[in-house]
Order: sequence, then structure tokens, then C-alpha cells
Amino acid sequence: MAKVDRQKGVRTSTKPPAPAGPHRDQPARKKGLGTFLREDHPYVLLGTSVLALCGIWLSMRPRSAMSFLAPYYGLEVALYWVLVAWVAVSVLALLTKILYKDDYRARSPFASEKAKPIERYLSYVVWAIVVVFFLDRAVMGFANTVSVAISSNSKPQGDDLAAVIFIVYECSGIFEAGILTTIELAVFGTVIAFFLALLLVFVRIQVPDRQDNDFVRFLKIVGSGFAKVYSTVVRGTPMMVQGLVIFFGVFSMLRDSGLSTQQANAIWSTFVAGLVVISLNSTAYMMEVLRGGIEAVDPGQLEAARSLGLSQWQAMRKVVIPQGVKNSIPALSNELVINIKDSSVLSVIGVFDLMFASNTAAGIYYTQTPVYAFAAVVYLILTYVASKLLNLLSKRLGAGSVDTTPSSN
Repeated sequence: MAKVDRQKGVRTSTKPPAPAGPHRDQPARKKGLGTFLREDHPYVLLGTSVLALCGIWLSMRPRSAMSFLAPYYGLEVALYWVLVAWVAVSVLALLTKILYKDDYRARSPFASEKAKPIERYLSYVVWAIVVVFFLDRAVMGFANTVSVAISSNSKPQGDDLAAVIFIVYECSGIFEAGILTTIELAVFGTVIAFFLALLLVFVRIQVPDRQDNDFVRFLKIVGSGFAKVYSTVVRGTPMMVQGLVIFFGVFSMLRDSGLSTQQANAIWSTFVAGLVVISLNSTAYMMEVLRGGIEAVDPGQLEAARSLGLSQWQAMRKVVIPQGVKNSIPALSNELVINIKDSSVLSVIGVFDLMFASNTAAGIYYTQTPVYAFAAVVYLILTYVASKLLNLLSKRLGAGSVDTTPSSN
């Protein structure tokens, strides 16, 4: 509707503004599985033909005793030839694409609008067939291997998978204790190191203030120097060497004090030594991470706090350090992931972690490669789960995501 402005004689519109489209004010909705299955997708023939080749390879693998396709040989043959036919159609489509490379979409029957939905639905059939072969050959085959391995009276020969399953089953108590010790060392060591790093980083960044007396100035200079030397020494030497020096050094001190070997072992156990080593080692790295986070805080924050009458200690404790810790959360969390991996070197001093358990099992059954491969998989699972949990925590705190970095050692 329009009206005339009586003063200017200009026709103006009173039509209400159109509401904003949903694409502007509303976030785009995520596509569900049903929508995905009903849409056409590029490279259907190429991608599914690779999957079909995997299905053909699986179908040629030997069946296990638990195979559910064994009684239906005719059906299995039919499924096999469906996959072969799909690969043949994909090859034919590829040839037409080479032949009509300039106008493939216009001339090839495989690119027509009528052929696309047919190809899409047939690709789902291929997916279903490959899943069936995967369940029959891989899943049921693995289940049969597990069943045979755990029921065997001796280590299976000629099958590394069955051998490692047998060893893990027979040494389950050893591996459980090793995994639990690895988790305890990493978690407790990281927590202890965090609080020690908070203390040391505060000492590390201290500078003499004009309001300080001579004694306080001396303490700040000595404390800052100690923190610098500590960081340089710890970060410049391997954790394995640190573990050997600390463990045998403290043990020798206890023996020299008049304690017997049994009494010294009761006080200074390998677990306590390993926890001390991880804590002291991580403290140096976390101190530098915290120092970087604190230095990233705008210097105006400290100046503003001091101008309000806060002392240097109060300004650091209430204003600067909380912001620096938040900036450092992703890197600090990543130290837990590093400690899970690096705790493996503590087996040299007898810490009964996952690596020590693996060495024990490998020594009992004279099998090294499969056992250590299993240990690698367990370490991978532990670090992956820890990374995901720490990512959730970091995002909840609004500090970004945790990026798994190389080992600090």
C-alpha cells in the first residue's frame, strides 16, 4: 500500500518490510541420514567400485568356523557376482568418460539424470553386500580367532594375532596392573606438576620492585635464577636419565643412612620414584607453558591493577595469573597426553607400567613383535581418549582445543 506525502507530493510506500529469510537469521539445519540417502552424490561409481573391490577381496578370504554365510554358498556366489558386475559397469563408465571427455555429462548414458538415482540406489546395495562380507569374514573371523586362542592350552603357532590374544588373555592381570599404573602416573604426575609449575612460574617471573627491601630483592633474584636453571637442566636431559639418577640417587642416600635394602624399598618404591620423576619433569615444561601464557596477557592489565593500589603479588595472583592459566589450558592439558606416552621409559627403573608388563609377557612367551604391537595399540587408545576428554574440558572452559604435540622427551 502507498500514500502521498502532502508536503512534498511524493508517493511513499507503507508496505511493511519483508521478514528476513531463514538463511540470514536461522542457522542451516544439518542434513539427516534420510536426506543424504535421497540426494545424488558425485563419484558414486568410482568410490563404490573401490569398495566393491574390497568386498571381492573379502569374499575370497577363507571362511571361519563361525561364518554365517557358509550354509548359503549359492547366495554368497550371487553376491560376489553382483560386486563383479558393479566393477565392470564402473570400468565401462570410466571408458565412456575418457571417450567423451569434452562433453561427458551430455553424451554419456551414465551421467544422465535418469541414471543417477538408479546408480545411487545400486551403490547402497553394493555397500550392504560389502558390509555382509566384512561381518562374515573379518568380524566373525576375529571372533573365531579369539575363541580358539583363549581355549588353547599353549601359544598358537604361525598366527601372530592368535598368539597375542592368547598372551593377553593369559597375562590379563599383568596388563591390567600395567595399564592402571600408567594412568595413575600420568594423571597424578600431571596434577602435582601443575601446582609445582604455578609456584615456580611465579618465582620465575619475579623482578625486584623499588618497594622491596634488600632481603626480598635477594630472594627474588635467587628464586628466579633457580627456576631458570631448573628449567634448563630438566628440559635439556632425557626423562630416562633423570629417572635413573633420581631413583638410584635417593636409594643410595637411604642405604647410606643405615636402612636395609628392604626398608629402603618400602620407603622408596619404584612407583613413588616414577611419580617423582614425572612430576619434576613435567613441572619444567608446564612452567614454561605458564610463563608464555602469562606473558601473553596485556601488560596494561598489571599496570591497571597496580594503579588501583594492588601490590605486585596481589596483581599477579588476582589479575594476571588467572588469565595466563586460561591461555595455557590447551598446552597444559596436552602434557597429560605426553606423560601417558613418556611414562614408558620408567620401566628401566622397574616401574610396573604398561611397558614393563609388555616386557614381562614377551619374556615369558618369547614373543616380542605381537606383544609390543599390542602395547602400541593400548597407548594409542589411552592417548586418543585422553585427548578427546581434554578437548571437551578445554572447550567447556572456553580455552580452545587440545592439539596433540610430539613428545617432550
